[in-house]
Amino acid sequence: MPKRPHSKPFWKTKKLTEMTREEWEALCDGCGRCCLHKLQDEDTGELFYTRVVCRLFNMQTCHCTQYDQRQVLEPTCLVLTPETVLDYPWMPATCAYRLLAEGKPLKWWHPLVSGTPETVQAAGVAVRGFAILETRLPSGDTLEDYVVEDWQPHRSR
Repeated sequence: MPKRPHSKPFWKTKKLTEMTREEWEALCDGCGRCCLHKLQDEDTGELFYTRVVCRLFNMQTCHCTQYDQRQVLEPTCLVLTPETVLDYPWMPATCAYRLLAEGKPLKWWHPLVSGTPETVQAAGVAVRGFAILETRLPSGDTLEDYVVEDWQPHRSR
């Protein structure tokens, strides 16, 4: 009896606009980098990343605690869509949504590739252990106090 050919994973066969909601959501690797606060220089437009993460962020799971209500609770939170992925230059270069929109493959540590979400942390990509919850900032501290020079969390401590 002939072997059935293995079907390719959905992210290799579908365009972002063709994915189901479940498939779209599965693309999130859970790194939490998009939840970090960013600052923009008004004169130059240059973006600066901080170690400060949104108040709705769960530091253990690296996911939003109020995902379905996040835009109501945090009006500056943007909803990423297949049409807008490339509109946000602050999206990490490692982001699955951005990679696929640019025609690039997912990274080896992405849970859909590795089979486990722990590879995101093991690869040093997740913000767990690096980020500071905005509600835990010491009195008088500002986001400017937490700007990072290097986008690699474990090297920026």
